[in-house]
Amino acid sequence: MNRKNNEKAPWVVVAGGVHRHGGTDKANFALVEYLLRREIPVYVVTHQIDQTLLRYPTIRVALVPIPLKSTFAGEKLLALRGGQILRRTLGKYPGARIIANGGNCVAPDINWVHRVHHAWAPETVNAPWIHRLKHRMAVASARRTELRSLRTARLIIANSELTRSHLIELIGVDPGIVQTVYLGAESNWVPPLPSERLASRARFEQSHDRPIVVFIGAIGYDNNKGMDTLLNAWGQLCRNRNWDADLFIAGDGRALREWQVMVDKSDFRHRVRFLGFTEEVHELLSAADLLVSPVRYESYGLNVQEALCRGVPSIVSANAGIAERYPSHLRDLLLQDPEDAGDLVFRMLMWRSGIDYWRNRVIEFSKELRIYGWPQMAERLYSLATRDPHRVKDSATAHVVTGILK
Repeated sequence: MNRKNNEKAPWVVVAGGVHRHGGTDKANFALVEYLLRREIPVYVVTHQIDQTLLRYPTIRVALVPIPLKSTFAGEKLLALRGGQILRRTLGKYPGARIIANGGNCVAPDINWVHRVHHAWAPETVNAPWIHRLKHRMAVASARRTELRSLRTARLIIANSELTRSHLIELIGVDPGIVQTVYLGAESNWVPPLPSERLASRARFEQSHDRPIVVFIGAIGYDNNKGMDTLLNAWGQLCRNRNWDADLFIAGDGRALREWQVMVDKSDFRHRVRFLGFTEEVHELLSAADLLVSPVRYESYGLNVQEALCRGVPSIVSANAGIAERYPSHLRDLLLQDPEDAGDLVFRMLMWRSGIDYWRNRVIEFSKELRIYGWPQMAERLYSLATRDPHRVKDSATAHVVTGILK
């Protein structure tokens, strides 16, 4: 008997990262782990992978370097290597499934979109000229590859209804082949017990009577995460003698040093702590009282979801993907304009005036989010990606990822 008839067709996953750090990377990790647990062969093409996945006998990994830490060069190599492996795999296994992330590889099968460059890719950034030049090149390249990849895909997965609408309106994809599945939650990231909360605050050397406001996100020159709006609002708040909270900023990026210098020169320098990149997000959220995310563009917002799972009220821009999941009783936590520092001040004062009230208000939403974990997300993706394509199109519903073969 032909050996290929006895072997399961593999999945090829082309992804920048497949590990537990970072939203897109966590999602890729969850899918790959799900497939491996089903004993499905998986060929992973990536820059970085969680070592725990290597214990599975059905995984094959092609690690792609990032030359001189250049994201642009790394993406080009990832696309090249991914294309080579998918062509080789399809030649041997015509039934193999291929999944790319956005424009990182042109693959005529599944595309899992976590960001739409045509929705947010600023032409200018506040950065040294060399970074501005690189940024313009990267934006142009990202938009070109995004168009090619999405118009080649036969199944498109969106991580929010916001992303789905951008794909249809800005890229022009057929609405029948793109639907939505939300990112999974950390089901075990529950609101902390009082003892855990006290221990976490002690770990961050914060007294029990001073509230902690946290910001979690990349700090790049494009300022997509709204650091300027946050620190503008923070300066105004710190001029209020009744404002008693401290700000913890967790994240890294090329613009980090500039923001540190700015804060060091400010009157509120003793009220801000830069943590840099940290793997202690779970502990930080255990200690936190509020998360603030005044993003200009966010296809979903896993940092917000994780905070809510831990019972932390979260102020986020109303145009973020996660905002569409907020229940009506939490809508006052949505920032209508990420440029409006005054509105952010208002909402943070509103929260501070009822800190226990808002913590209690997010508890039910926290439970709702945690019911739908990473395994459930992966199961939906797998089920809908492998069912009959015509049934997928006919059963299109919100919050479920689907796709068809044209």
